[in-house]
Amino acid sequence: MGPAPIHPHSREMSPGGAGLTSDSWDAVIVGGGLAGLSAAVYLGRSHRRALLVDAGESMARWEPVVENYLGFPDGLSGRALLDRGKAQVRKFGVPTTHDRITRLTREGDLFLLEGARTYRSARVLLATGLTHLLPDIPGADLCLGKSVLFCKDCDAFRVRGKRIAVYGRRNEAARYALAMLAFSPSVTIVTDGRAPTWDASWQEALKEYEVPVRREPVKELLQHHGRLEAVVFQDGTTLEAEAMFTTRGDVYHTALAEGLGAAEDEEGQLMVDGDMRTSVPGLYAAGCVTPANCQMIIAAGQGATAAQAIDRDLFDESLRRHNVPRIEGQGALN
Repeated sequence: MGPAPIHPHSREMSPGGAGLTSDSWDAVIVGGGLAGLSAAVYLGRSHRRALLVDAGESMARWEPVVENYLGFPDGLSGRALLDRGKAQVRKFGVPTTHDRITRLTREGDLFLLEGARTYRSARVLLATGLTHLLPDIPGADLCLGKSVLFCKDCDAFRVRGKRIAVYGRRNEAARYALAMLAFSPSVTIVTDGRAPTWDASWQEALKEYEVPVRREPVKELLQHHGRLEAVVFQDGTTLEAEAMFTTRGDVYHTALAEGLGAAEDEEGQLMVDGDMRTSVPGLYAAGCVTPANCQMIIAAGQGATAAQAIDRDLFDESLRRHNVPRIEGQGALN
């Protein structure tokens, strides 16, 4: 059996980072969702002095049941999946601090991360994700994750055979509505008083497949304990619906990278290469803040990819500087 892992910083940090003992880290991971947790596991197992900074805002926490994460055939809640990931991170000695990083700059060879306290790190991984925009309709927040949903790939299977409303007026709304026909015979687009802006080709497809479009302004969602029952319009009419997929849009949390001039695509996502490197040397990104299709299992894979690349990068740098890390011991093992 080989030597036991050596983790110089194995405590979980209290809020604000109390107990933090390192002046600088090999890598700081910003974001405690699936991408950040996966990266922390890989960096911990690589004996890297890594720190996970988590503001506790992963979108996964809203998922009542996750059925498409490999290895859990019976499904589990998003919170349960996050809790399992956090336990795994602790097992491999990566400390976690509850903090919100508000500023990221360079200080010589290091990054300077500022939140409730300041952290210095040779490499930074942004796993800050995105926020899906809810419809500004009374009742929508009560249905979040239960019957008001964002992701066809995640949840269409879960609501098959039910009456489905698709909220939106752009190309994505038309695409979602047509794709939902494979799961339900009852699909209606709700534009909430706004004129549709989808392309003519989408209009032709909606007409061909006879997808109804309700343009009246919405008053509220009629729901019971988060279970959608109907969309109520301002004129008093209703649309029976048991699930609503909203395509209002997303806000990508890229401000930290923007401060360093990191390149973004036309949708506002951070551009990365195959190793999850951004255009800023030493700065990586993984998960829903990149063009990752915002799937939990993809985010976890990207986090692992980024962590492996960071480990290789740090190793190559240590070779150049003639300071490859070595475990102190009794020499070669027999």
